[in-house]
Amino acid sequence: MKIRFILMVNKQGQTRLAQYYGENLTIQEKAAIEGEIIRKCLARTENQCSFIEYRDYKCVYRRYASLFFIVGVDGQTNELGVLELIHNLVETLDKYFENVCELDIMFNIEKAHFILDEMICNGHIIETNKSNILRPTRLMDKYQAKK
Repeated sequence: MKIRFILMVNKQGQTRLAQYYGENLTIQEKAAIEGEIIRKCLARTENQCSFIEYRDYKCVYRRYASLFFIVGVDGQTNELGVLELIHNLVETLDKYFENVCELDIMFNIEKAHFILDEMICNGHIIETNKSNILRPTRLMDKYQAKK
């Protein structure tokens, strides 16, 4: 499974976190892709499936409270595996932030990126164990608290 991008978007369509893997896109191209994908995902009803195809990507999304988690992957990737990844990411963020919400992501964007980087490297899942993912971030917290 090759992950191309991960987006966290609120219900109004504002991107709260965006991470791209191996894509050589300009800022304008990223903004255009995000805008189109977000519009498509937000326009879908709860009765429709959580998978859409866009250009060369297969986009898998899931809504948790006020945030949409959107993952763009290669066309041959198993969608259910991506839904598991999204759920694992949300559970990990929830464990760290203790009931994660949009404001936690906005005001602690670097921590959200650290957690994401512990899970995914170069578009490949490298860790799924929540304790292993959060250990380096908690160590950074302890170090910053000492200063």
